[in-house]
Amino acid sequence: MNQTENTKGQPDVLPAALFGLCPRCGQQTLFANVTKFSEKCRSCGLDFSQYNVGDGPAAFLTLIVGAVVLGLALAVEANFHPPIWVHILLWVPLTVGAVVGSLRVSKALLLILEHRNDAKEGSIDGSDGP
Repeated sequence: MNQTENTKGQPDVLPAALFGLCPRCGQQTLFANVTKFSEKCRSCGLDFSQYNVGDGPAAFLTLIVGAVVLGLALAVEANFHPPIWVHILLWVPLTVGAVVGSLRVSKALLLILEHRNDAKEGSIDGSDGP
């Protein structure tokens, strides 16, 4: 399948990931809730359960967001010396929002790229050998 056939009628990758759009029809049906994929697209019927995104992005994104938030918290503490309750009010919601938001976008991006590239699970059929 050439590239023009593969993307005809499909949304661009980044907007689709940001807004949870179906990689086939472009409707906003990718997620059932905040980070859980729907079983299938309510518009075109594409089965999302055939894609294996996994939880790989979760730990990676949590570490990145944690490092960024820690740097910001240290900068605020060094410059303004706010009381601890200010830190709690600032950093807890920011951390949760950043982790959940980035996880949602990264999972959607992986699923969309899997669909676009027609990625399948690997298999060993005996013909591959040293």
